[in-house]
Amino acid sequence: MSSPHTSSRTSPSTGKRWWQHLNSQDGKSFFAAWLGVLLDGYDFVLISFALPAMIETFDLTLVQGASLVSAAFITRWLGGLVLGAVGDKFGRRPAMVVSILMFAVASIGMAFAPNYWFLFVFRLIIGFAMAGEYSASAAYVIESWPRHMRNKASGFLLSGYAFGVVLAAQVDKYLVPWAEQFGHGWGWRALYLTGIVPIVVAIYMRRSLPEAKDWEESKKTGPAQEADMLTTLFGGPKKILNLMGTVVAAVSLLFIFAGFGLPRYAVVLLAVVSAAVFIAFIVQFDKMRWATGIAIVVTVFASFMYTWPIQGLLPTYLKGVGMDPNVVANIVTIAGLGNALGYIVAGFAGDAVGMRRWYAISLTISQILVFPLFLQNGEYVVLVGILLFFTQMFGQGVSGLLPKWVSSYFPVEKRAAGLGFTYNVGALGGAVGPILGASLADKFSLGTALAVLSVGFALLVILSIWLNLPRRAQTAVSAESVRPEDGNDEIIATTD
Repeated sequence: MSSPHTSSRTSPSTGKRWWQHLNSQDGKSFFAAWLGVLLDGYDFVLISFALPAMIETFDLTLVQGASLVSAAFITRWLGGLVLGAVGDKFGRRPAMVVSILMFAVASIGMAFAPNYWFLFVFRLIIGFAMAGEYSASAAYVIESWPRHMRNKASGFLLSGYAFGVVLAAQVDKYLVPWAEQFGHGWGWRALYLTGIVPIVVAIYMRRSLPEAKDWEESKKTGPAQEADMLTTLFGGPKKILNLMGTVVAAVSLLFIFAGFGLPRYAVVLLAVVSAAVFIAFIVQFDKMRWATGIAIVVTVFASFMYTWPIQGLLPTYLKGVGMDPNVVANIVTIAGLGNALGYIVAGFAGDAVGMRRWYAISLTISQILVFPLFLQNGEYVVLVGILLFFTQMFGQGVSGLLPKWVSSYFPVEKRAAGLGFTYNVGALGGAVGPILGASLADKFSLGTALAVLSVGFALLVILSIWLNLPRRAQTAVSAESVRPEDGNDEIIATTD
């Protein structure tokens, strides 16, 4: 049976506005987690603005510069595994605080890095911490808000990422020229020092936050012998093999994305090796429900593949069709605002019509707009801005429901690690997508390449989420291991 407190928060009260179901502690908890996600977006994209100056400062090659971008993707999966396990064992709040502290160290380190290798290591830390921050914050907010409002919790939370991107663009626009007056090369270092401000605020707020309600209830009533993910993988009889697998996967990803110019067959071979390690970890994490985990990874990978070619190559495309750099900055900001609004809209729409149904509707709308956006070659700037705003609103913004969707497949005691690991393995699509888009642009126009990738992979995401393919895959492999909550809005909103 559930506690009276929990029961009172699981179903809507007639006549109440949605915000009336939240108390002051819910708001404080959400804002603290939202700040952390904003920091994710802010810190993660600073490299886009600072990279040209870094290359000049340290006389780097283009390959070395590209490796600094890829470094954060290399460690995301590991951060999701380790910090997700910390969140499951010790609580969501400690995992969030640890992630924020790592961001602080990495931000300060980037600002004072004396050479390329220090930059590379701190980018690895940023990727590691980003994964832990995402999984812990998402689990924390989703488990703290009333069950019938968790689509809003998921969508509202990820709006922080979009606002972080917009904030980074504006800070770069004004801070860097000012800092350069004090010495050439100071601008990008000052840019990274600004990451300390939201970190301090987030840590201050999180010190006084209560633990997530679902996690606390699980620890009171759940099985005490449940092993966390780290213990499962690195504390059992296969620990040596799993440690070797971790090293092999990390090194393989390093060689794939660091721009070493490997032949195609070598890249494919390393990708297969990495995938084999990830699948082995998923199977060990839950031997009965591995099919669910793999289906989630494939879906998230496809989600990053349709969004990140546009996010990563949009400035390149806009400059390529002849837009002025200031116009490009404004257009990118408009796209970011559309993205932020889309996260919020997804929260309301997901609660109103259902998570999976809104995913299909929203993505379909976005893809109808993609070809008019990219095939008119930027001739009409105002039209580009309008189409980008709504493409990002309906296409990228709906991904605010992904934390809610992924978390529905994992019980509370495995949720942070399951969400963190599967999501961040799938996030490798964010590294693959821009590279594939650039490769296709050699044969077609960049606009055509972006449109084709967006529509193709968005269709895969629509099918997976609308048809609940993770549940179907699990049913085919082990029907008795299917949970009623798996991707089911109605069950999630009403059960304790």
